[in-house]
Amino acid sequence: MLLNFTSDLLRFQVSVEPINTPFFALCLSQVDRKLKLKRQEMTRFIPLLMAVALLCACGRHSAPQVDDPVSAQEEGIAVGNLQNVGMDEKVINRLTAQINGGVYSNLHSLLIMKDHKLVYEQYFTGDDEYWGQKKSNVRHSVSSLHDMRSISKSVVSACIGIALMEGKISSLDQRLFEFFPEYGYLNVHGKDQISLRNLLTMTCGLDWHEDLDYKNPENTEMQMIFSEDPVAFVLGRTVVGKPGEKWNYNGGATQLLAAVLQKATGQAIDDFANEHLFQPLGIKKYEWIDLPNAGIPAAASGLRLRSRDLLKFAILYSNKGKFNGQQILPEEWVEASLNTQVLRPDGRGGYGYQFWTWSDYVKNAKVDLAAASGNGGQRIYFDQENQLMVLTTAGNYNDAESERANYELVKDYIYPAVLEIMDSAER
Repeated sequence: MLLNFTSDLLRFQVSVEPINTPFFALCLSQVDRKLKLKRQEMTRFIPLLMAVALLCACGRHSAPQVDDPVSAQEEGIAVGNLQNVGMDEKVINRLTAQINGGVYSNLHSLLIMKDHKLVYEQYFTGDDEYWGQKKSNVRHSVSSLHDMRSISKSVVSACIGIALMEGKISSLDQRLFEFFPEYGYLNVHGKDQISLRNLLTMTCGLDWHEDLDYKNPENTEMQMIFSEDPVAFVLGRTVVGKPGEKWNYNGGATQLLAAVLQKATGQAIDDFANEHLFQPLGIKKYEWIDLPNAGIPAAASGLRLRSRDLLKFAILYSNKGKFNGQQILPEEWVEASLNTQVLRPDGRGGYGYQFWTWSDYVKNAKVDLAAASGNGGQRIYFDQENQLMVLTTAGNYNDAESERANYELVKDYIYPAVLEIMDSAER
């Protein structure tokens, strides 16, 4: 049975994640976004399209078909099987049947990694959205880009870690306004004490309200999204607390981190991520949607990735900053990111560097978890001690009950399938 704090965490995240209302979709349809889509040449997909056409002609049908033109191993991902990593295949088969039967509604992909090996990868058809614009009956596959929503925040955090490693940023204790002398007129009432660390841990002390309905004109995230100068908008918020003292979910903090990165490196967040993170991970296809009126990437929520490429990002963190032997992130950065830097005020968990943290119990076994989390059911769950990683994408935007099911399937099926965890719980 889920602990209450976990349910509250998921419910809270649904309320604070930006984007996704009919109002927002309508507004987006009326503005011109500059979409920065990195694609392989279309000719590479001709054999795949022919293969799909052949399968359709043969009348083949299976809900979780894996469209796999390139194997995971060819993409640098180690592959294993459930049995060899000590997982009960029958339990996972029951989970697949439950997904196909609609028990876990509108799940789009599920990937399981155990002992650093990909042992399960399935894709499903369902309704989706493109940053607030509804898309019906989408057949998701290995090739599909998917909204990451607030997992974008975790990617921005990784880019800050890389810039720090490369010496482009000297310290997390640098003061925010050092990077923005042109906004000096906003540096009042103690804002000079806000550091990059405060932005990473969402403890900047600025007045920010993402717990309001997104149709409410007082929702701060929506105000920032439609502002012509998001940096000035966030820097201009009233000080309501001492920096570093209290956690408050704040997508504006992530937008400021992206602006700091551009000041420090000369590259926008999407360009920096492509050169320093995506390319080393072998990520060739992505999209980072722009804010409608500012023409800059929506740092807190605009990234779209394939599930398998999101898995590469997760592998980077599970391998202490390495991917295929290359140290992309400092090991100490990964450690700090996935561990509690500040407690959330409700006492039900913590927050790292743009990652959520909490503890839970499976039967009698305690598990310590970290997660990258995005509205709708986008998740990477990290259990470092048990070398278990679970990744989901889904279309349950602003639907607390359905979104909560992502974590329920982890507790009700995936953990019970991990035999050594259950054995230790029974001892």
